[in-house]
Amino acid sequence: MGKIKLNVLGLSYSQTQTGAYALVLSEEDGDRRIPIIIGGVEAQSIAIQLEELEPPRPLTHDLFKSFAEAFSVQIIEVNIYRLEEGIFYSELICIKGNNRVRIDSRTSDAVAIALRFKCPIYTTNEIIEKAGIVLSIEGEPDEPTITGALKSEPQESSAVSPFSEYSISQLRAMLEDAVRDEDYEKASLIRDEIGRRES
Repeated sequence: MGKIKLNVLGLSYSQTQTGAYALVLSEEDGDRRIPIIIGGVEAQSIAIQLEELEPPRPLTHDLFKSFAEAFSVQIIEVNIYRLEEGIFYSELICIKGNNRVRIDSRTSDAVAIALRFKCPIYTTNEIIEKAGIVLSIEGEPDEPTITGALKSEPQESSAVSPFSEYSISQLRAMLEDAVRDEDYEKASLIRDEIGRRES
């Protein structure tokens, strides 16, 4: 059974569960996507790594990485190996010296750790066949689940940003303050505003 490499495409507010997020993984050599519903804490940890924000203190997944490295353990890959009743099962493949160990993990934690170790994420064709969807480039308005999955906030694109009246230099200072205060949701919104201005 061949492995299919996945990339982290983005995060979105879940349209089906309040307070949850959809993590969207994309097939590297194809156009199928896997949406996975995850909790807010894990979404925040993934978003911080994707946006290359540096928290003033280590988050749980950063602590895991530091702990593993202190004992010369490397995570070489993540495998999403089973899908049962809508739940994805994953494992971390670790090496220490000549020892290779598989550790069971929630998929959201496994992805957060994979991003920190910069290691590949794989799944099987069977799981892609079961859970994969194909998104059109524009997104059909009547597609129920993942249309707009790459939007980082739930507002319509025409909504006025609460940060629109600030200059770029003010926004950068506010971003630093938000990260220092560990207000990562605000930091993410400020970073989005800066990105919109610079694009």
